[in-house]
Amino acid sequence: MAYYTVGMSCEPVAIVGPTASGKSDLSLDVCELVGGEVVNMDSMQLYRGMDIGTAKVPVEERRGIAHHLLDIWDVTQEASVQRYQYVAEETINELRGRGVRPVLVGGSMMYYQSLVDAWRFPPTDAAVRSRWEKRGEEIGVQALHAELARQDPEAARIIEQNDLRRTVRALEVIELTGCPYAASMPTRRATPRWGMRVVGLATETEWLNPRIEKRSRQMFATGLVEETRSLVEQGLTRESTAGRAIGYAQVLDMDAGLLSPDEAVERTITGTRRYVRRQRSWFKRDPRITWFPAQTVDAERVCEALHLGA
Repeated sequence: MAYYTVGMSCEPVAIVGPTASGKSDLSLDVCELVGGEVVNMDSMQLYRGMDIGTAKVPVEERRGIAHHLLDIWDVTQEASVQRYQYVAEETINELRGRGVRPVLVGGSMMYYQSLVDAWRFPPTDAAVRSRWEKRGEEIGVQALHAELARQDPEAARIIEQNDLRRTVRALEVIELTGCPYAASMPTRRATPRWGMRVVGLATETEWLNPRIEKRSRQMFATGLVEETRSLVEQGLTRESTAGRAIGYAQVLDMDAGLLSPDEAVERTITGTRRYVRRQRSWFKRDPRITWFPAQTVDAERVCEALHLGA
């Protein structure tokens, strides 16, 4: 059953949820029903060459459906929500202008939020940021995080202790604005931008954990180590944004002699499960999401429930 007809309104659809919950498969099914094209919302799938470790849908499995914002950054580039937001907004508006429904897919929380809420970002200053980065190098990321906790306990609560980049950013914003980090952060709109309909895939731990383990082991078995080594030749390092991605970071640690091959696999599994807990917590707080059980979700039911094409 096709819901799409030429000339109907093309409000975007966003499909969010934890890693390994089936977002990509559902996005293809929905695109076929509503005449949509996929717009990537996974921060690591933006990087060229990061295919196996990000579970990027191979071209031959995309059913002829156009995919946007894949493979647009080199692995040496630092990830930027603000830069992503700019190109994603352009892409979404261009698709809607052609009468094509954008189907946004991914589990990167801030990338989703920047679009659905039209985030505008706090100021930046390269000199201030550089000073905090240097301070982090001198005293270590955990000590720098403790400094953040003294200045802004709430920011320290939501930023992981080992996340140097976000810790530096929070301290930069606090210094530039003189306000707590959260005060300068964008707020949630009552209704999603563009009239976007948001689909969430709800998962049970007992169902998702085996999928995460199977997926992680399959990545190593099908060439993640070789892919990572190839990216190292292109400039991938453990300190880069791309080099901190789950799976790639563990391979880099393995090649540095810090982990055995078995430990690299196990750390990838546990790291993914930890990230999934953060995803669940983040998306659960958004009341605008319509949730469907990942185990039994059906694209036609999703389209009917959200009145897509009505």
